[in-house]
Amino acid sequence: MDAANDGVIDRIAARGAQARQEQIVAVLVAAFDELMSADPLAFRRKFRKMAAAPFAFYRGSACLFYADMADDTDPWADERTSRVWIQGDLHAENFGTYMDSSGMLVFDVNDFDEAYLGCFTWDLKRLAASMALMAWSKAISDDDIAHLIGTYLRAYVRQVRSFADNPGDEGVRLQLDSTEGTLHQVLLRARLRTRTALLSTMTKVEDYERQFSRGPGVRELSEAERSVAAAAFESYLDSIPAGKRFPPATYRVKDLVGRSGFGIGSAGLPAYSVLVEGHTQALENDVVLSMKQGNVPAPSRIVTPIQGYFENEGHRTAVSQRALQAHADPWLGHTAIDGKGFVVSELSPYSCDLDWSELTEPADIAPVLAYLGRATAKMHCVSDSDSEQTLVGFQSEEAIAAVIDDEKVFTDTLTRFAIAYAAQTREDHSLFVNAFRHGQIPGI
Repeated sequence: MDAANDGVIDRIAARGAQARQEQIVAVLVAAFDELMSADPLAFRRKFRKMAAAPFAFYRGSACLFYADMADDTDPWADERTSRVWIQGDLHAENFGTYMDSSGMLVFDVNDFDEAYLGCFTWDLKRLAASMALMAWSKAISDDDIAHLIGTYLRAYVRQVRSFADNPGDEGVRLQLDSTEGTLHQVLLRARLRTRTALLSTMTKVEDYERQFSRGPGVRELSEAERSVAAAAFESYLDSIPAGKRFPPATYRVKDLVGRSGFGIGSAGLPAYSVLVEGHTQALENDVVLSMKQGNVPAPSRIVTPIQGYFENEGHRTAVSQRALQAHADPWLGHTAIDGKGFVVSELSPYSCDLDWSELTEPADIAPVLAYLGRATAKMHCVSDSDSEQTLVGFQSEEAIAAVIDDEKVFTDTLTRFAIAYAAQTREDHSLFVNAFRHGQIPGI
């Protein structure tokens, strides 16, 4: 297949490598300046990780993707489809398993830090380009890459149309009784996981009580900071929807520590781990919660601001996740410390990621991408019954189905973009590495 350049790629090429390198540095600094100033060492680690490979760079540079999307012309964006709930940083490694609030093991999107309102095609383009990058690293041909991306996009379109034709079906989930092959095996592995096993890796029991183990990644809190964090946790309880609230004793705090060492996207963001009682006094039922500062979502930098709707970025993250995920985490909520928003969620013992290293042949990858297409469609079209959101007052599936009048044109266009943007990302990665090596990124 001819991976003809998209208009965005043409404009990047026309400006030249030097201008692109300067843009990469400028976009990263603009996005992370405040956090870099607060913790330059964390960003040196983040950028070292991004330097390791083009895919790692892509994962850590959603802000650059959206700077490019600001120059994009999208024929499928109208008044409605340009303002739907999107995940915001959809890539191949942002899917995995979790236990939903109805007690079902589900394979779905599992990261909502960048979620916002935006054009539905941004999620599709970002996922498709990530797949092109990953497949290229496996020495898969462009023709096969195009077929794989097409598989993902066709599954997405057909699932959206199915939702539009069958109102009320948006709650369809990828779970044990509706999957086969690789995804089914991932769900089976998640089923074998236990809360006790998770607790054993993070905690210890002394004098008949559980507490966090101290070690790498754990920061002991001063009395003053602990008091502030504990008060923030108490405030978080008011943000849990009434229908998902547990008895008060469930939230009794047993231990509270600072955390570090989160993923590429969370560099420099203050975070805490909270150990609470759980549903019973049995030590095996203790629950670990993450309380992490929310960041400014990358899509928000190029869309009309939503003035006054969100209290802070923690609130925005929680509202977005409830809008995008059916039967969202019952522990999900938000709070604030010193005016900064924090999102609170359970560190699930049933989390199991898809191991892409084991998928090497197109024939093995294609069925997985068909499932990911369906999962993306469900995410765009479903709204949790406890969702606080009132920003999208229409049926997303109807709006999206209405603008995709030619599935082949839609699929071919986004496929060409994905392959071209993946090639550009490989060049961007090299430019980024050289800028970092030669001290051209200020603040770190």
